[in-house]
Amino acid sequence: MAKRILLKLSGEQLQGEFASGFDPKRARWIAEQIKPALSSGAEVVIMVGGGNYVRGNQIIGHGIQPVSAHNIGMLSTLMNAIALADVFNDAALPTRALSTVEINQFIDQYTFRRALSHIKKGRIVIVACGTGRPFLTTDTAALNLALEMQCDVVIKTTKVDGVYDKDPAKFPDAIKFDRLHYDQILTNPDITVMDKAAIGLAAEENKPVIICDLLTDGNIARAARGEIVGTLIS
Repeated sequence: MAKRILLKLSGEQLQGEFASGFDPKRARWIAEQIKPALSSGAEVVIMVGGGNYVRGNQIIGHGIQPVSAHNIGMLSTLMNAIALADVFNDAALPTRALSTVEINQFIDQYTFRRALSHIKKGRIVIVACGTGRPFLTTDTAALNLALEMQCDVVIKTTKVDGVYDKDPAKFPDAIKFDRLHYDQILTNPDITVMDKAAIGLAAEENKPVIICDLLTDGNIARAARGEIVGTLIS
């Protein structure tokens, strides 16, 4: 069983049934999925994306500079972290949101010591703003955070039940992998389930990554217990 897990949640998942924005019902459902993992002794750190509001790459141009666009994307993750922490706390799941960028009026700043203190008190820690730097995705930030917080495994939840050799939504004959080596993803341009820089960091540090479906009841708890769900990249 993993003692400490890094859960990567995309902004797209947090919009739930909406076309954009934040869905409190989806957030509460995620909280209920995390509770069994905590009850079994796992510690949980969450990295949130922000694509439910805006992605930096989508707004570059027409006068908006790349760095400004990426900063705006980071602010999207900040909104998600604040809202998600509120829903989790309301669901009796003690949680603290932290930001890698200093915005003390809204949220406490992330430091390793502060995050570790919250975890040791039995709280979930949600981290916003990725690495705090432009041109790096929240996938890469999730791996970086997992290494810093000494997490045993990274669990990235997606819309599909694992990694396929091609997009299963477009190709009915797509083949699902139960296990993959890091190199198989790094060298296959058709596999885009996670940022290549993130996978490269995982490979360099030998950090296992699980890709699984968010909406399958019990997946997060099973992955935390070390059961095979979705696809294991190692």
